[in-house]
Amino acid sequence: MHQKVLPDMELSFAVIGYLGLAAMFILLALRMPVGIVLILVGTLGIASIAGWNAAISTLSSEPFIIAGSVPLIIIPLFVFMGNLATLSGMSRDLYAAAYSWFGHMRGGLASATITACAGFAALSGSSVASAVTMGQVALPEMKRFGYGARLSTGCVAAGGTLGILIPPSTGFIVYAILTETSIGKLFLAGMLPGILLALLFILTIIVTTRLNPELGPPGPVRTLSDRLTSSAKAVPMLGIVLVTIGGIYSGIFTVSEASGIGALLALLFALYRRTLTWRTLQTALLNTMHTTAFVFLIIIGAHVFAPFLALSEIPQNLGAGIAALDLGRYGILAIILVCYIILGTFMEGFAILVLTLPIVDPLIRDFGFDPIWFGVVMVIVLEMGLISPPVGVNVFVVKGIAKDVPMGEIFKGILPFWLAMMVCLVLIVIFPEIAMFLPETMVEN
Repeated sequence: MHQKVLPDMELSFAVIGYLGLAAMFILLALRMPVGIVLILVGTLGIASIAGWNAAISTLSSEPFIIAGSVPLIIIPLFVFMGNLATLSGMSRDLYAAAYSWFGHMRGGLASATITACAGFAALSGSSVASAVTMGQVALPEMKRFGYGARLSTGCVAAGGTLGILIPPSTGFIVYAILTETSIGKLFLAGMLPGILLALLFILTIIVTTRLNPELGPPGPVRTLSDRLTSSAKAVPMLGIVLVTIGGIYSGIFTVSEASGIGALLALLFALYRRTLTWRTLQTALLNTMHTTAFVFLIIIGAHVFAPFLALSEIPQNLGAGIAALDLGRYGILAIILVCYIILGTFMEGFAILVLTLPIVDPLIRDFGFDPIWFGVVMVIVLEMGLISPPVGVNVFVVKGIAKDVPMGEIFKGILPFWLAMMVCLVLIVIFPEIAMFLPETMVEN
């Protein structure tokens, strides 16, 4: 008798699980915040399977555990560092330095924008922040020099995505927490792929402007003195990046210590530049609190939603189904990445992480893939989603700055950069050493 009931119970649990997933998709489509959706669906799902006592116990304990987690101090500190970098004018200094060296070339302003985005990404950790900041600086300049709207908006939207690949990255932090991997190693794993992707973006600009010179006319040639002066102003920002990331790599700092030192250096530089007023400090703190609350709510939601998925046994069943396809490890990997690319066209990146990692992470480990390496691969795919229609968060950010440019033009401008991302993804899959060299040679603290 017992043997006949158990399959029915498993079936009902699976049905509850799939109903919960359907409800989650509907609520996300209605633009309800990701963290709230995860908490709501997770709580109701646990209550349906294990009872209200288990649901209330999970809901009451997880927020306190997450809020009291000492390693998560890196989130507000790195976000604060990025906000200070924006308010102190570091982003403009970086763009001016890149412009002085590349501006005279055809498409040089666009290449300078990509370079500045890569540099600013090492301070901000956010793709949206990178796109907003560099868009406000670069788009007016490119318009003034007669750049095609397609190229200028496309390079800003694509360059902004570097914010979640080049450390510090909130995407890597959430991935590390959900998969219980090293945040420090993930940060270092993103460095070389981030540089590679920036170079591929610049190569894309060179090819595009060679085929259509009117998109990116050359600017004035700057003297060596002007170039050195502009570069000198960017030294403090590069110094902060070198101290924080270099300290993690050499084992001098833990990730938490590096975040504190980076925030302190950014604060001291803002004081030195006399750009830190009470109003700017208030703005930086409020922006930091807003971003931190957003990320913490997602992490809390993930820790409420994950037990629900585990109780429904959906991850185990789907994982077993995928493994049974017998396509080999790279065939399975290809299916997973295609699914991520499709999900990225209509879902927000953090929601994808929380929804899929309980299913994908065990599968990836079973097939012998390094979870640190896969974290880089996954973030690149999420980057592709940031500029993929119809959601394309970065596209809407750029549209908000370049109000006179039709949305269709922005998406057309993004296509070559999306293809460059695909090339980068293939290279990381074929040559995993690109991502794993720094983590494997880092000094453990």
